[in-house]
Amino acid sequence: MKTKKILLPLLALFFIYPVMQAQKNVNQLFSQFSKEKGVEHVNVGSFALKFANLFHDTMGVTGVEVLSFDDCDKSVKDKLTKEIASLKDENYETMVSANEGNQRAKVLLKIKDDMIKEIIILASGDGLALIRIKGNIKPSDIDKVIKDNK
Repeated sequence: MKTKKILLPLLALFFIYPVMQAQKNVNQLFSQFSKEKGVEHVNVGSFALKFANLFHDTMGVTGVEVLSFDDCDKSVKDKLTKEIASLKDENYETMVSANEGNQRAKVLLKIKDDMIKEIIILASGDGLALIRIKGNIKPSDIDKVIKDNK
């Protein structure tokens, strides 16, 4: 009886562990797909954004990273679409999730101390892209941008 109490949780862990490892987090997703052939990877750092701030307010944004998949093989695009669908990252909360036909979009937020630290935009379908915006962004600034661009 004691052996069963030990053996059952071990077997469960043995079968659950590979599934948990198969799920990617946001950092792994960006890292993996930035290395794929045909992916256009643009990273705008804090220096460039400070320079841009001379001309326009950047709302506390310190970095922007964009992965574009326009020139990728279909296999890479299909692989990314599957990864986006199964993405689980406990450090982010889903702000918006939308599906229309074969188009899907998710907006994830990482919030700490009432400030948005990261905004992740995952788009699949025809406009396949991964976008990461880092900074110290006030939620009120996001509301203002939305109202100004309706």
